[in-house]
Amino acid sequence: MFGLIAARFKLPLLIGYLGAGMIIGPATPGFVADKDVAFQLAEIGVSLLMFGVGLHFSIRDLLAVKNIAIPGAIVQIVAATAMGAILVHFWGVSWGAGIVFGLCLSVASTVVLLRALDERGLLETANGKIAVGWLIVEDIVTVVALVTLPALAVALGGKTPGDGTTENIWVSLGSTVGKITLFAVIMFIVGKRAIPKILRGVARTGSRELFTLGVVGIALGIAFGAQALFGVSPALGAFFAGIIIAETDLSYQAGAETLPLQEMFTVLFFVSVGMLFKPMVLVEQPLEILIVLMIVMIGKSLAAAFIVLLFRYPLAIALTISASLAQIGEFSFILVGLAVDLEILSEQARSIIVAVAILSITLNPFFFNTVAPIDRWFKRHPKLLQFLERPRKGRDTGIAPPTPPELRDHVVMIGYGRVGAVVGEALESNRIRYCVVEIDRNVVEDLRKRGIHAVFGDAARPGILAHANIRLASIMVVATPDSSQAQEIINYAKKVNPDIVICARTHSDDDEMVYDDLGVQHVVMGERELGLQMAFYSLTASGRTVKDAERTVARIREDSGV
Repeated sequence: MFGLIAARFKLPLLIGYLGAGMIIGPATPGFVADKDVAFQLAEIGVSLLMFGVGLHFSIRDLLAVKNIAIPGAIVQIVAATAMGAILVHFWGVSWGAGIVFGLCLSVASTVVLLRALDERGLLETANGKIAVGWLIVEDIVTVVALVTLPALAVALGGKTPGDGTTENIWVSLGSTVGKITLFAVIMFIVGKRAIPKILRGVARTGSRELFTLGVVGIALGIAFGAQALFGVSPALGAFFAGIIIAETDLSYQAGAETLPLQEMFTVLFFVSVGMLFKPMVLVEQPLEILIVLMIVMIGKSLAAAFIVLLFRYPLAIALTISASLAQIGEFSFILVGLAVDLEILSEQARSIIVAVAILSITLNPFFFNTVAPIDRWFKRHPKLLQFLERPRKGRDTGIAPPTPPELRDHVVMIGYGRVGAVVGEALESNRIRYCVVEIDRNVVEDLRKRGIHAVFGDAARPGILAHANIRLASIMVVATPDSSQAQEIINYAKKVNPDIVICARTHSDDDEMVYDDLGVQHVVMGERELGLQMAFYSLTASGRTVKDAERTVARIREDSGV
């Protein structure tokens, strides 16, 4: 209900989920939900969220923008952390706790940033790729912080996790690093061989149910094993599981199959955060919240823009990066939650972080909407723009092309069953480049052995068609008989590539009309084509000439409106 309310007022859905948590939390009158159950579900949500981050972690994407994303993100994190630490130190908080508080302000929300870029069509642009690379670096820093925070808890003014026994900070840190290293070594030696092999075996069964169960079982199983056997946080275990699967071609479908489950449990995570929020903090500490909000939305953004311009990138990229980072979200919640559990930060600090997150996420779309007007204003003042950008002649942004050159102006084939195989044979014999998207793992492996680019996955699931480079395709052949699935595929293809020519199959007059409305250029009715071929044969077998038979078939086609 609260998600619907947020959507109605065109607010980010996360605001609705946090609001739902507030309503069922102990800080508001009325029903109070079971906090223990909520936090258990939230922990699953965090693990699946980190699994998704690992699944989409791309070394290639990061290396493509490494010259700006790595130093830029690190400097911006240091700047934001310093601003937060100095601020709360004036409020009487220790430097150790201040550093943790500032770190919570330095990390942008993955969910908010990716959705904002996708809604504005920036995800595949140069600006979007730098923003995503920047985000990857922030995610890595967050993972490192989550891992090392328990070992540094006492030094930062908190308590020792576990049984409460104290030990030398270097011994504690060394023990933590040793456990993580051992876990990482096992994952990258044993897991890298075993996990893909298991998943490929499951995929060959053809059961989507088993495949989904296998992916979720591996993600949560490794998360649990990381904690039980190595004392590593479940979130880090799930992150490693995602990285291992990301190295295989199974990652596309794994991400698509687990996305609904990941989103549902992530929603519960935000609800659980909302349950911890105390709305009275808005009344009791409005000035503190306003100052922290300014650090997140203005201080951090200006620091990011300055860094981008310092590296002599265009102002448009600087504005996009600064707008992308002008918010905090799920990783800030995870960090502050761990810090509160370790008694490094207080509940009051958590309430301020949550309040600032809610406000920054709410205001971020409006902040993004100022990018284009600001860019236009600077373009009307070329001297000022030239002073800010100081471009180098022939500067290469270092961003790799979004798609490999061999997959441009190609045909995308959806399904490679009896119908798709016939079309594929015709294309292959005429040396026309094509790519196949197929859910049958055995078919995909056979196609690859023949040198045909094949993507394993359900083309109707989010992200799958992108791996077939649908944006640069010239033709799409929808050979799947599932009408609802075909409609989703066609809708997405037309959205990202309005000029693509589409040929689809159907068995229904109603579906044919729907496809026409969707802009499908050619619809093939299976039964009609079968009838026309049989009619043609019957006429020629009865003594009619081929020309007479063709004329009759053409008339029937015309009468049918084909």
